[in-house]
Amino acid sequence: MKILVISPHPDDEVLGCGGTMARHSINKDEVYLCIVTKGYEPDWSKSFMEEMKKQIKQSSKILGIKETHFLGYPTVKLDTIPQKDLNKSISKIIKKIKPDVLYIPHKGDLNKDHRIIFESSLVASRPLKHIVRRILSYEVLSETEWGQPIEPFIPNVYVDISKTFDKKIEAVNAYKSELKKYPHPRSIEIIEALAKKRGSEAGLMLAEAFKLIREIKD
Repeated sequence: MKILVISPHPDDEVLGCGGTMARHSINKDEVYLCIVTKGYEPDWSKSFMEEMKKQIKQSSKILGIKETHFLGYPTVKLDTIPQKDLNKSISKIIKKIKPDVLYIPHKGDLNKDHRIIFESSLVASRPLKHIVRRILSYEVLSETEWGQPIEPFIPNVYVDISKTFDKKIEAVNAYKSELKKYPHPRSIEIIEALAKKRGSEAGLMLAEAFKLIREIKD
């Protein structure tokens, strides 16, 4: 089975479905990652961007990602890009990989890049030439909960990550430039707290939660 995760920014994929990605890898599924944006000068230094490349590579190795695709659009500036161009770029990735399962950001996240990627991902995954059998949206700490007034995240799919949570935390730690101190939402303590909360909602020790967007069954 082929899995594709669309991540607006580096580390969104780990926060949203790192444990699930690790599970897919352990189960011998092919896991692919598409990171849509990147930093740019002078907002981010050249050394920071070089370090970020290393962190992405390290995190991806931990999670067992087979291949990572970079679209290279400017971070927090997707609203300046013609939607058609973004749709086309994501469509090319889906056409190349032909995923069975697609993970995308939540449509109500506070960061507008996330909302734009949600829409473009749905356009790109229309059941035309290739049918994506399952599409789920994931939550990202400091984006999804702060965007609740826009569109609440109400999960209806839970994945047990009790055996892969350590991999998720290891991958999160690889993104050392993005990790924050408690009580920031992107701290180890809050990442663990969310996993426990989602787990308790489904009778599990630790879980990641998703919203099912579409599922096609034979």
